[in-house]
Amino acid sequence: MTIKIGDRMPEGNFGVMTKDGPGSLSAAELFKGRKVVLFAVPGAFTPTCSMNHLPGYLKHAADIQAKGVDAIACMSVNDTFVMDAWGKDKQVGDKVKMLADGNATYTRALGLELDASGFGMGQRSQRFAIVVQDGVVKQLHVEAPREFKVSSAEHVLQNL
Repeated sequence: MTIKIGDRMPEGNFGVMTKDGPGSLSAAELFKGRKVVLFAVPGAFTPTCSMNHLPGYLKHAADIQAKGVDAIACMSVNDTFVMDAWGKDKQVGDKVKMLADGNATYTRALGLELDASGFGMGQRSQRFAIVVQDGVVKQLHVEAPREFKVSSAEHVLQNL
């Protein structure tokens, strides 16, 4: 079942890179008592994700945070090392938290998985953005197949 506005975000964990190597961040740690924009991409280093999606959130991070957002997080069905390398490649710094969902466990819990095996990518996440307030979904923007509109930083910023 796909998550919807008014639902609580599911429990679960994300892979994150720490100064000591791969670590974990729970959904509760990410969302509790905070306003968070979580956006997901089908894959790190893929064209739309690298040229438009992540760069848009980097460009508009300060404007998004000025609207009361405590954190911006990017999730992908990739491992922690890939998400860390992608973050370094795109010079993310502390503007966007890079979250690995290596086995698509959290993506499946959201009901937003995508079968990209036709492209040789296996199970991935649909492209989406969720505005979460204290663990509750306030906005949900899921892209139609092969589109990039409603999950963009610009669209989310306009709707905050």
